[in-house]
Amino acid sequence: MRLKTSVITLASSRLNLESSTMNRLPWLLVVCVLIAVAAPCPPASAEELEEGWISLFNGQDFTGWKISEDGKWRIEDGMIVANGPRSHLFTDKQFNDFEFKAEVKTTPGSNSGIFVHTQFQESGWPEHGYETQVNVTHRDPVKTGSIYNVVKLYETPATDNEWWTQHIIVRGQNVVVKINGKTVVDFTEPEGVVGPRKLSEGSIALQAHDPNSVVYYRNLRVKPLDEE
Repeated sequence: MRLKTSVITLASSRLNLESSTMNRLPWLLVVCVLIAVAAPCPPASAEELEEGWISLFNGQDFTGWKISEDGKWRIEDGMIVANGPRSHLFTDKQFNDFEFKAEVKTTPGSNSGIFVHTQFQESGWPEHGYETQVNVTHRDPVKTGSIYNVVKLYETPATDNEWWTQHIIVRGQNVVVKINGKTVVDFTEPEGVVGPRKLSEGSIALQAHDPNSVVYYRNLRVKPLDEE
């Protein structure tokens, strides 16, 4: 009888425990929901707070871009890698007044460039528009931020193996280039410029300069200014 009584008592205790747990379960769910709601959301990134910016690169393929000279462009971990024999990567879309930003990283001795108001051409160095230089320690003395063959900088705040933001603003006949927020070029095109090397309208293009240069690009975006 003692054994039977003990078994009954134990079974009764289990039932009471399960009943108590079931009764508390809805309250536990409520508490969990309240904690989740009260928890602070991750802060929005600076780029998410900026209005009017359009991403130019999806991080997976070259949709929206066109490659010249059968270039050896590749994508690694969401980054565009400029490397291999001379080639240029042109946006399909063309722009007039705009801001452009890209995060850029060079390896030592590398050379590249970002063209504005250019036009797709199957071979050769782009003839239209202007090139903003990407070069920290390549033997070419014209360094990052320069407008090639127009405004030459022989020093740059950019550093090899470190990401920097190259910010280009094209408005009317004026081009401003900023490196990590610092204005390094503020150029106004003179009146009466003739030929293809001038501001008008066109694509943005990246440059793969030579097989020994390896340059990385990520977070490429543009903000049209035409409607402002």
